[in-house]
Amino acid sequence: MSTEESTEAAASPSLSRRSLFGLAAGVGAAGLALGAGAGSAAGVAVARARAAEAASPVYPFAGEHQAGITTPMQDHLHFAAFDMMAGTTRDDLQSLLQDWSYAAARMTQGLDVSVTGAVGGSPEAPPDDTGEALGLPASGLTVTFGFGPTLFTSEDGADRYGLASLLPSGLAKLPAFLGDDLVPEASNGDLCIQACADDPQVAIHAIRNLSRIAFGRARLRWSQLGFGQTSKTSAAQTTPRNLFGFKDGTANILSDDTAALDDHVWVGAGDEPAWLAGGSYLVARKVAMLIETWDRVRLSEQQRIIGRDKSEGAPLSGGQETTAPDFRKEDAAGAPTIDRASHVRLAHPDLNGGVRILRRGYNYVDGNTGLGRLDAGLFFLSYQRSPDQFVTLQRALSTDLMSEYVRHIASGIWAIPRGAKAGSYVGAELFT
Repeated sequence: MSTEESTEAAASPSLSRRSLFGLAAGVGAAGLALGAGAGSAAGVAVARARAAEAASPVYPFAGEHQAGITTPMQDHLHFAAFDMMAGTTRDDLQSLLQDWSYAAARMTQGLDVSVTGAVGGSPEAPPDDTGEALGLPASGLTVTFGFGPTLFTSEDGADRYGLASLLPSGLAKLPAFLGDDLVPEASNGDLCIQACADDPQVAIHAIRNLSRIAFGRARLRWSQLGFGQTSKTSAAQTTPRNLFGFKDGTANILSDDTAALDDHVWVGAGDEPAWLAGGSYLVARKVAMLIETWDRVRLSEQQRIIGRDKSEGAPLSGGQETTAPDFRKEDAAGAPTIDRASHVRLAHPDLNGGVRILRRGYNYVDGNTGLGRLDAGLFFLSYQRSPDQFVTLQRALSTDLMSEYVRHIASGIWAIPRGAKAGSYVGAELFT
């Protein structure tokens, strides 16, 4: 953005919104670098900042699909769910989505939430940006927005924003599953935001500022920090491990598998409703792991529960990590080498009508419980073309041997609209 564009955008917020996607599509913070004399301290600082940015991936906010789904998984997550405030109008919701999109498009490029930002405004007024990301590169930040079922029809049946007729038929509160011990205050929400970045401070900065922008229109219902991704979305990434020490997400759908994405992740052009075509459905589940109990289980039993070797991640039927499991193979005693109730077998597409999902979960540690045990586990995130895919898999896991060592304590589902078009904002299809 040139000096003239910055001045004009500062004078006209609506113009600022209209021009934001030109910024998001191709202008990084390097394009705004300040001039400095060679050899000066400022010049050295700018050179270092440019070097840091060059090593930091930058993902555009606008596009056919929202970023943060097939994007190579970043190291850190800050997830947040919001409820619209009582008395808010359709215009309030629309303006919130516009303001959020504007700020997100800037932050994903390594910029402040507005032109004046953290330090460019009046010293006698609170700054637009909280400032903790000043000097940090974009760090691969992606911001993904979703709409919960209660945004369309509230729990008491009210059509607060004139959106009831646009409610996707599959978007409903998830059914109860065996092992659920859900905390209502840490589940669901009218809106959700998934912020992922390679720097935790960048992800936290995004949620903090989007929460601030929502003031008076939406309130933060709950949020969750995550680290150490538990899946991979790119062939270039190695398979990570969860807090049970096993490789997780070996057979995940990858970003270059366009056929699988079209079949299992993206809502199709012929699906209903039409406004969601190109989008997806997001399920979030907070799964507490009974760490101390698991740590006392012998290795052979851990491997039987999972159905994979702990060292290499190979299926117990033999081969390497990526070898397809052979559920018919038996040992010398005639028992299946992969237990019929193992996690790998029960979750496998071959036993679930070919159902697949794109996983994008993270580990979490929230300190200790009142009993002095780790409050830790998996913050499970999955994207799928239909919520039925997740429901099918979760029901199949009702007899999972791993169920003894986990508890599902939070849950939510959201429709994820397609990516924003140039000059528009996420969710614009709801208001046309």
